[in-house]
Amino acid sequence: MCKGNDVSFLNFLLDDLVGKSVPVPTSGTTSGHAAGEPFSGLVFSLLRDKFPETAFKQHEYLNSLYRNNPRAQNAEERHDLIKSKPAAFLLNRGKKPTAEWNISKPFEEKQNDTSDTLFIRNSAYHILDTKTSDLEKKPQPPNIISAYKVCQLCDSMITTNDFNSVVITYIGIRWQRISNKLICKESYIKDLFRIPPNELYINWSAALQIQFKVDSVSQSFAGNTRLWCRKYLEFFLGSAIDREKKFRKSFIQPFEKYL
Repeated sequence: MCKGNDVSFLNFLLDDLVGKSVPVPTSGTTSGHAAGEPFSGLVFSLLRDKFPETAFKQHEYLNSLYRNNPRAQNAEERHDLIKSKPAAFLLNRGKKPTAEWNISKPFEEKQNDTSDTLFIRNSAYHILDTKTSDLEKKPQPPNIISAYKVCQLCDSMITTNDFNSVVITYIGIRWQRISNKLICKESYIKDLFRIPPNELYINWSAALQIQFKVDSVSQSFAGNTRLWCRKYLEFFLGSAIDREKKFRKSFIQPFEKYL
């Protein structure tokens, strides 16, 4: 395992989360983001309390970075402030919002930010994402991350020969509702680059989202991150080519005679 990929510093969460609770959302809804966001906030607060200098929300990290580098005025200069190209790809926002950023109009948290919590350690950017589920139900695997975004990340890592600066970790929480609280009963920590790529499921009908249950996903991939990127791209391309063939057979070939 590469130096940057050591996530053992997160292991304290496995014990600290169990027994912790968040209030039932005022809407009464506990599915999806309704329960996920409070627990994500809990994970962030535990990390911030333990590592106050290195745990950030993605938007506050960018705000601090731009504020502390006032000479970077345009989008390109601001994007280049993150020296790791793979990390810059995941963390930077688009050219227009980056160019328009200013101290009086800082970034706010967005639901589609790649990172719930950003943790910087040993020159590596740890992208942490929290996924939750009801212990008393059998939920469908949640959307994890765009399969296409992971392709772009792998391409950036291979192109720059940088396999140490980005680590993507999922914090799984299984909760039980008791009265007006959601109580964490089980917690899990899983590294994306330890999941065998060929065991990932891509839901092509849901914006190419990779889907899996954090509590049960395998961590048996034994190769390094370089090999993981290669294997993932092979898996993605194989899946895409197979889907292309099925699409052509069903929707193009029957009507080609009219072209």
